[in-house]
Amino acid sequence: MQEEQQLNIELTEDVAEGIYSNLAIITHSNSEFVLDFIQIMPGVPKAKVKSRIVLTPQHAKRLMRALKDNITRFEQANGAIAESEMPNAFPLNFGGTKGMA
Repeated sequence: MQEEQQLNIELTEDVAEGIYSNLAIITHSNSEFVLDFIQIMPGVPKAKVKSRIVLTPQHAKRLMRALKDNITRFEQANGAIAESEMPNAFPLNFGGTKGMA
């Protein structure tokens, strides 16, 4: 008879705050997937990678399935998520007025 093992996951305060990202770039090799999460701001021609996650192909596929499942449940509860007309375009102009200082 196998004993069920429990995993204790710690979430530190600074990690719990999260990092905002409005662009993700995904690259891969034969052994890993790299997800770069970026924050771009209107009128700023330069953007920084805020977080990088490196995954095995197996974990990347599990993440894809988990995201799909969560999106399905979200849309069942809240309605369809509207997609941009140009999903691959970089949202460099967020709309609205430009402030002047």
